This record gives sequence, structure tokens and C-alpha cells, in this order.
Amino acid sequence: MRNVLPGVLFAMLWASASVATKIGVAHAHPLLLANIRFLIAGGMMLLFCYGLQRDKNPWPQGVEWRQLLFFSFLNTTVYLGAFVLALKEVSAGIGSLSTATNPLFITLLSAVWLRRPIKWGESLGIMLGLAGVGLATFPLLLNSFATTRGLLILLTGMVSVSAATVYYAQVKWRLPTLIINGWQVLMGGLCLLPFTFYLADFKNSHLDTAFWEAVFWLVVPVSVISLQLWFYLVKQDAVKASLWLFLCPIFGFFYSYTLLHEPITWYTFAGTALVIMGLYLAQREKFKKTG
Repeated sequence: MRNVLPGVLFAMLWASASVATKIGVAHAHPLLLANIRFLIAGGMMLLFCYGLQRDKNPWPQGVEWRQLLFFSFLNTTVYLGAFVLALKEVSAGIGSLSTATNPLFITLLSAVWLRRPIKWGESLGIMLGLAGVGLATFPLLLNSFATTRGLLILLTGMVSVSAATVYYAQVKWRLPTLIINGWQVLMGGLCLLPFTFYLADFKNSHLDTAFWEAVFWLVVPVSVISLQLWFYLVKQDAVKASLWLFLCPIFGFFYSYTLLHEPITWYTFAGTALVIMGLYLAQREKFKKTG
């Protein structure tokens, strides 16, 4: 029971990222929003680590810089860069739902990367999860709350973050988690800068109060607080921690409906149910081992 409150709070905060991003991209170009968020969040975490706790935290050395760069490019530059671009054309609810499907893509990519045969439960779970996303997305495409291009950009990001997760698991990290997170966010933001300068529409971006409120929410509650809650849950039980991802689409659709007035239909409920069922089937063996 001691993990219930941190788990629910994590799901609530993590799911809110889509709505905050949706608000932010309404006022400024998506890549500009992403870059400001990454540089502030990464800078804050590293300032804390090397400022207030400088005697406890080592600096990256040698090959660790290359490992951090590769991880940050996949996990921050490509994934979160694609995520904010997609949220310009896709509803916040679908953004939250896509985040919850991350374990399904990780299962598929780890099987390919590590040449591990996929079990029937995992295959069925992946198919149900993808079918659920398709079902929840269908009416949104018809009503202009999502575009095919936006969904493809979102898919690219999901593949990238899943590859980053598989890569992260293969590296024997010496650095503390907070140091890794700080560097990967900051380095990911630096890698995104050339794309931002080349593609962003600065003229029609308005860095007003609503924009900075969105940035604040993405930096503090999402990038700092929710990630620390996630690390705590993973430390307690990595497999059971993933159960809290099941709540993210529920909170996400609730936020998108109440705050952004995006539609919720029976397609939404049925699609979300299929995704949750798929997540459970894909990871059922892991849950049994920890039961």
C-alpha cells in the first residue's frame, strides 16, 4: 500500500504532460517549447546535482559521454521532439494513450534487438494494444482532432523511446539516475537546437503567460517530480511499477475532456480498455514472477 499514493500521483502528473504540451504549442512552435523545456529542466537537475550535492555526484567519463549522447538523442531529441510536433496535430488524449503503449513497443523491440522469441501472450498483447489505439483514434481522425501525419510522427517517437529504453537496459551505468536524467535532457535539448533554429516559426510564437505556465508544468511537475516518483516506484519493484502506466490514458482522456473539451466516445472507452488489456497480456509473465 505504501506505493499506492506515489503511483497514483505519478500517473496523474505524467498524464498531464499531453495537456500542458497541447496548451504550450497553441502559443509557440512545438520545437521552441521543447527546447526551452529541455534546457531549463536539464540545467535545473544538473545544477542541483553538481551544486547542492557536488561531493556526492561524479561527472561522466570517457565512453559514458558517448553513451549519454546516444541515449539522449533517442530518448529526448527524437522522442520528445516528435511528441511535441505530433501534439500540434493530435489530441492530448491520444498523446497520453500512446505513452501508455510504451511497454508494448519495448517488448517488440527487445525481442528483435536481443533476438528473443516473442511469446503468444506478448504477441496478442501487442496486437490488442495497437488495435486499441486505432479504435480510440478513428473518430478523432474523422472529426479533425487528429491527422495521419501527426499519428505517424507520434509513432516515430514511440519507436525511438522504446529503442532508448532497450539500449538503457543494456548499458552498465556507473552514474546515479538523477545525473543520467539531467545530462540526457540537457544534451537532448542541445541536439534539438539546430532543428529548432531551422524549422521553428519564431515570428508567430508568443511567449506569453500561458506559454510559460505550460513550460513550468512540463519542467517541475512532469520532468522533475513525476520522474523522481517513477524512479522510486521502479526501485521498489520495476515490473509492478509499469502497472501505474495503465492509469495514464484514463487520466489523460479526463484532462483532455475537462480542460481542452476534446470529445470522449465509446470508441475512447473501448480503445483504452483494449490497450490496458494488451499491456497486461504482454507483461503477464513478469507479473506472475513477482507475485
